[in-house]
Amino acid sequence: MLGKTANGLYWMYRSLERAENTARLIETGQRIGLTRLELGENEWQSVLQTAGTLALFETNRDEVTKDAAIDWLLRDRANPSSVLSSIENARQNARLVRTALTHEVWEATNSAYMCARELLARKVSERDLPAVLGALRQRTALVRGMTHGTMLRNEIYDFARLGTFIERADNTARIIDVKYYVLLPSGNAVGAPLDNVQWETILRSVSARGGFRMEYGAGAGTREIAQFLILDRRMPRSLAFCVRKLRDNLGYLNRGRLRPGLAQLKALHIERTYLSHDIDAVFDYGLHEYIQKVLMLLSEVSGQIETDFRFYE
Repeated sequence: MLGKTANGLYWMYRSLERAENTARLIETGQRIGLTRLELGENEWQSVLQTAGTLALFETNRDEVTKDAAIDWLLRDRANPSSVLSSIENARQNARLVRTALTHEVWEATNSAYMCARELLARKVSERDLPAVLGALRQRTALVRGMTHGTMLRNEIYDFARLGTFIERADNTARIIDVKYYVLLPSGNAVGAPLDNVQWETILRSVSARGGFRMEYGAGAGTREIAQFLILDRRMPRSLAFCVRKLRDNLGYLNRGRLRPGLAQLKALHIERTYLSHDIDAVFDYGLHEYIQKVLMLLSEVSGQIETDFRFYE
């Protein structure tokens, strides 16, 4: 496979995952705003920080307000990570690799783009926001479903999965790092109990509430949340799950070579060194420091994937 084709597949699926994650993040910020009125606009500054776009927002907008933050995250083309920009980027990459996709995947991607362009043609009102976010998430999920249901399990599929899980791991890590501290009650240390509304908001932001309730019931708290989102290999948005999938798909791509690529070795290093301990060891290390280290290593894996598979040749 040509490096440019691999690059297009990787970024197509990474962009789709980013669009879905950003939509979910907006919904989370909205929910926190309704339950913790004392945070005011400061919560939306946290949301922008989680999305990694706060500095760019401050360059393009006058001040952080709820309406400005939502519009920036949803539809501002000056924000390359907005939902609209991400879906447009996914479609553009899909066009470049059209012959590598099934008809169903292309149609689902194009439909997601058309839907996003229509829904986000104008500023979304607060009343319409939940329905718009739900529709956008469903459209990106449809592309993922068509991928699982119609694509051969070959190198094309592997590059699609790499883009998905790099982006998903990065998103989960950022939410844990920023949201966890914002939602901690004032004056309490890491590990203190969170009330139901607060910790359910963290879980909702990564669509983990239902699975968490199945595993831990209604009485679990901070330690169990961190365990679930970081180390539980059954939870499809946990760091451990995403990194294992990265390692597996890199292994499939490197099969037949005399030795694995550096990206595969780096993913294996994250799994063995940072995701094989219990949650108490993570807290002892320092949750913020731990997440920042994992984010740095994920960035290295992403860059190494581009090098290993010669994305720009």
